[in-house]
Amino acid sequence: MRRHDRFDGHIAGIGSASGTRVVVGHWHSTPLGSFSDAMVETATGHRVLLAPTEAAVDYITSTYVFDEVRLEPLSCTTAQSSWAVRSPSLSLDLTVGSRMPLGWVLRMVPRRLGASPLWARLVDPVARVVVPGVRTVGTALEGRREFYGATDLRRVTAMSGSFDGAPLGALADIDPPCRFGFSSTPRTPSVTTVVTTVVTHT
Repeated sequence: MRRHDRFDGHIAGIGSASGTRVVVGHWHSTPLGSFSDAMVETATGHRVLLAPTEAAVDYITSTYVFDEVRLEPLSCTTAQSSWAVRSPSLSLDLTVGSRMPLGWVLRMVPRRLGASPLWARLVDPVARVVVPGVRTVGTALEGRREFYGATDLRRVTAMSGSFDGAPLGALADIDPPCRFGFSSTPRTPSVTTVVTTVVTHT
């Protein structure tokens, strides 16, 4: 029997001059309730999950790959033009700018269709070419299937912050791509509005 879990929210992906890349998930509606988490990959390739609850840790580590997991309070405060992420390990302030050209294209698709697994399957071949490193359909851990239904995309124009007390440095592209799962975020720092559907076997 298959179960479809939907995570409705936003994903911010940024790189930094220090070589550390960060992916923040800010989820409004999920089977686990609303929460935020952060995935950090350092310049040496060390992959760290920061998540606020044991339920979130269990679910995320059953789907993605990490070298280290930290269960710790994590808050994410968002406005139209800013994000503020805080945890004992991570401090991150983002300035969010205008909608990117691909964001305007995504906005033209009716949201119900754009957020669906069917649409994710249809656009995956195009996404691989248009946004290198990004896939909208793939297989995660434990045989789970994931579908990313993006409905908007905005550019991140500035960033400041630190990880484990060390400054991240200036904003940079996500290069090399993050290695938490089968897909990375877009190379250009950005915030994606997305519905992620995870199909699990129960």
